Amino acid sequence: MTVSITRCFRRLSAAAVAVLALLPASLPAAEAIEFRDARIEQQDETLIVSADFGIELSARVEEALGKGVPLFFNFEFELIRPRWYWFDEKPVELVQTYRLSYHALTRQYRLSAGTLYQSFSSLAEALRLLSRPRLPPIERARVRAGESYVAAVRLRLDTNQLPKPFQLSAMTSRDWTLDSDWRRFPYRVEAPAAGAGERK
Repeated sequence: MTVSITRCFRRLSAAAVAVLALLPASLPAAEAIEFRDARIEQQDETLIVSADFGIELSARVEEALGKGVPLFFNFEFELIRPRWYWFDEKPVELVQTYRLSYHALTRQYRLSAGTLYQSFSSLAEALRLLSRPRLPPIERARVRAGESYVAAVRLRLDTNQLPKPFQLSAMTSRDWTLDSDWRRFPYRVEAPAAGAGERK
C-alpha cells in the first residue's frame, strides 16, 4: 500500500509541475493601472473632473500597439447621491474615450479624444498624457448646491474595441487586463462663488 501511495503522489506531483509550467504562457501576470489622485473643480457654472493614474503596459500589449493595433481607454466618472429611502441617484455618469495608436511611417504615437489629437515621439510621453485624463466641462445645474455626493472614477482598457483575434486573446491572458477599478471619494457641492474642488 505504501508503494502504491508513493507512486500516486509522484504522478500527481509530475502533473502539477506540468500544469504550473503551462500557466505563465496562458495566464501571464497583469500590469495594473494604478489610481493616484482625482479632483473635481468648480469653475463658474461648470464642474471640471480630472484624475491621475500610473500606467504601465505589458510587453504583449506594447508589442501589439507597435504593430498597429490601436488601444482604447475609457475614463469613467459617476456622481452618486445616496438615498436611504430609495435607489441611489446618479445625476452624472460620463465616459471619455482615448485612442492610443502608433504610426510606423512617422514613427510617432498618437493620442486622440474625439476630434482632438496629439502626437508624441515616444510611448512614455503618450502614456504620461493618458495618465492624466480629463472630462469635458459638466453643467453645474445637474447637481444641487450643499448636497453631499459620492464621486467615482475609473480608467480601463476597453478590450471590446480590440480586433477580434485580440479580443479572444484578452479572454485568456491577463496581459490585457488593464483596469484601475472604481475609486470612490466624498464630494460636496459648494456655492458657485466658492470655486473650490475636493481632492482624494
